[in-house]
Amino acid sequence: MSTNRYVEDMAAVTTSLAPRLAYFVAVARHEHVTRAAQELGVPQSTLSRAMVRLEQDLGVSLFARKGRTVALTTAGRTFLASAEQALDGIAHAAESVQQDADPAYGKVAFGFLHTLGPETVPGLIRAFRADHPRVRFSLVQNYGEAMLEKLRAGELDLCLTSPLPDAPDLVARRLDEQRLRLVVPDDHRLAGRKRIRLAEAAEETFVTLEAGYGLRRITDDLCAEAGFTPRVAFEGEEAETLRGLVAAGLGVALLPPPAVARPGVVELNVTAPRAVREIGVAWLDGHPDTPPVAEFKRFLLSRRGRLIPELEQPAAQEGHHPEN
Repeated sequence: MSTNRYVEDMAAVTTSLAPRLAYFVAVARHEHVTRAAQELGVPQSTLSRAMVRLEQDLGVSLFARKGRTVALTTAGRTFLASAEQALDGIAHAAESVQQDADPAYGKVAFGFLHTLGPETVPGLIRAFRADHPRVRFSLVQNYGEAMLEKLRAGELDLCLTSPLPDAPDLVARRLDEQRLRLVVPDDHRLAGRKRIRLAEAAEETFVTLEAGYGLRRITDDLCAEAGFTPRVAFEGEEAETLRGLVAAGLGVALLPPPAVARPGVVELNVTAPRAVREIGVAWLDGHPDTPPVAEFKRFLLSRRGRLIPELEQPAAQEGHHPEN
């Protein structure tokens, strides 16, 4: 028999067995068809036929019959142990998903960018749990494309990402924007400045996130808008690592503000082009929300314009100051 045919046959047998496991376990425990039928609330004839069909499907005798009294055969005892384990697994799975969907005690699978982890996300969850203290979170930090794939795979309920995805299977809502700064070593020729036009850094060596990261795409787009293609010397996976490379004098970088000021670097406000990144929440279109996910989604949408801490917000109006 081919492997495919064997798999198909086993799948068919499993499908036919599954509904009868509870019947079999009840008969095995009572060793009496009538009492098992009363417990299950089914006609005795239905239960008897189900057991006969089960034995036919398996090709073995599970019971030795004496009238309405039955006794397990050796094969029956072996099958009982596995059947009880399977039913326990189903019960545990049902309990688990019911707990995750509970409005008060449920779970939210929430993804977010690494750069939002130190300050933004802890603050969000703390504020949400003020009114929902028992809701649990499964937290995943990753870059944007990886989180979108986890959304599609059903591994995440919601994610904070940047830039916002434009895909027919996803829904995205803008929540806020965060300014980006040009980070330079503290002994750099530009370190005495407070503001800079990005075009002034056209000849600099850049350190950036790897291709595929949203911030890398934003960096490339902003540099193109400023009239140049960045000369990239190092690529990394995490913003604070890039700050360390800048502090070591290995280049400059466009980055969001740090959670804690890092020595060895100076962060310059970029006046042109407008250097910000949009941050939003995304979810799978048509995917039903459990009550805790729906509540957290409403909470996130209520934070429009207030997602990012005030110190990280872009200035309302910045003039073009090439110096000072």
